[in-house]
Amino acid sequence: MSCLPYGTLAEIAQEIRSKSVSPVEIVEVHLKRIEALQPKLNAFVHLDSEGAREQARAAENRVLSGAQIGALHSVPVSIKSCIDVAGWPCPAGSVLRMGYIPRQDAPLVERLKAAGAILLGNTNTPEFLMAYETNNLTHGKTSNPWNLAYSAGGSSGGEAGAIAAGCSAGGVGSDGGGSIRVPAHFCGICGLKPTPGRIPATGHFPPGTGAFSWIGVVGPMARTIADVRLLFEVMAGPDPGDALSAPVPLRSYTEEDLRGMRIGILESDTLGVATPETRAAVEQAASSLCALGFNVEPFRLEGLDRALDLWWFFFGRVIGNLIRDSIAGQEQQISPMLREYLSHANSGGPIALEAFIKACADRDFLRAEILRQMQDTPVLLSPVSASPAFRHGEGNYLPGTGYRDTMPFSQWLNLTGFPSASVPVAHSKDGLPIGAQIIGRPFEDELVLAVAEAIEQARGPWQPPPLQTS
Repeated sequence: MSCLPYGTLAEIAQEIRSKSVSPVEIVEVHLKRIEALQPKLNAFVHLDSEGAREQARAAENRVLSGAQIGALHSVPVSIKSCIDVAGWPCPAGSVLRMGYIPRQDAPLVERLKAAGAILLGNTNTPEFLMAYETNNLTHGKTSNPWNLAYSAGGSSGGEAGAIAAGCSAGGVGSDGGGSIRVPAHFCGICGLKPTPGRIPATGHFPPGTGAFSWIGVVGPMARTIADVRLLFEVMAGPDPGDALSAPVPLRSYTEEDLRGMRIGILESDTLGVATPETRAAVEQAASSLCALGFNVEPFRLEGLDRALDLWWFFFGRVIGNLIRDSIAGQEQQISPMLREYLSHANSGGPIALEAFIKACADRDFLRAEILRQMQDTPVLLSPVSASPAFRHGEGNYLPGTGYRDTMPFSQWLNLTGFPSASVPVAHSKDGLPIGAQIIGRPFEDELVLAVAEAIEQARGPWQPPPLQTS
């Protein structure tokens, strides 16, 4: 089983098709790895070992019978524990949801299963997903596979940690302010925040509804961009339960399509200053694209100060008010991190209807303004966050050192609904991964992935963390 535990989705599927390895063997390798690493990482909140074995036996019978198999046949995947999988607990990191067991799969889960994927379990999140550190009162904290003293990020920290450690071949996270891209960057894997509506968010908690449904999306996470693309292609497509869902056809790009394309290195005084190592990683990505024939140059984007203020209005004040109302009378059961978020989110008091309507209009005008600026420069490069992973307990909402000041590189894209991907590029002097962020225009997700893959190929093969199972 040369492809394990860090094989790509294509490698695993090919070995299954060639009968070099059986689906049962693939699943057992991953279950044993989870058993060995779960005490260190704490990535999973629910592991369906018997269900995975049952799926593997059925998958093996299909291979032996010569039946047609899907693109993900026998590939073991994991799901963030805020996405409905029938019969699995879906706590989203909260004591208040410990009794919630979905009766049906989210559409994206149905699509993964239809493609032949084997679901192993679901992964840890902060409470209600409202933090960049994965820690909660239900299952505790998730550690970074590169250094257990550091955070795996949030809110898809369990997902990123599981994939980076080889416990899962790929999976699904969600992103309302960097929650796919930041954990991917912290843990040295790839992740895509798609355009809202490309992958249905039906069956996700919190639900994406109303005038701010474009803030949060669900998206693929894996060790390579090719794997992210494959997961994206399987899950993409319209769904009546997602108000933003659109029947956008999948697209592919050739080298000829990309040759000479303009790419901007994002410059903005608003986003703060990244560490020298982080800036060097983005410069490395830019240099590799120049060498491949892209036209790469600095690009100053105006309006990001307003974008960040509006993002916080929706992500902080609006969502904070909704959460406050939903937990009324149960405040003593929420985690310290959620309590801290709510104290900052609700500091402005009730929201007037006029202020909400104006913010919605301002968001649309600003989005159009940014699109005009990017008319001739369809792709931008930037850091994912100001630094590599922080130590456990260092994440907070405090002014100066908190999330609003260290993660704005990711946050503004949730306000505008633009797609963006994180791809690992380098490592810090402490051995922690550093990713670059590739940003595109709405519904040009495939272009974002094509540029990310060019950076990845120039970087060289993916390297696993120095994590021991014993």
